[in-house]
Amino acid sequence: QVQLVESGGGLVQAGGSLRLSCAASGRTFSHYTMGWYRQAPGKERELVATITAGGSTNYADSVKGRFTISRVNAKDNRNDTAYLQMNTLKPEDTAVYYCKVTIWGYDYWGQGTQVTVSS
Repeated sequence: QVQLVESGGGLVQAGGSLRLSCAASGRTFSHYTMGWYRQAPGKERELVATITAGGSTNYADSVKGRFTISRVNAKDNRNDTAYLQMNTLKPEDTAVYYCKVTIWGYDYWGQGTQVTVSS
């Protein structure tokens, strides 16, 4: 069974940094694109960043230059893991951050991790 577990969220002051992790288990994910999305209160869920199996990345304009997505493929019985390094955080980055993997047209989501940036 596919499972995605996010961690690393929290409360941080504006200008600070956080690193989110998404541990994926249940199958091999190395062939699939992994992504981070976020949803602020009262807003639609939006793309933050994606990374392909080959390591190509894509970012929302609002986070370019501040956020970095990366991944480590599973080996030695460890999970595939996607990371989101978030620097120079702004209050408008406050949201629940979700990890997603699409496999054969089906989207798998994690439970989300809250990021709150105070001004």
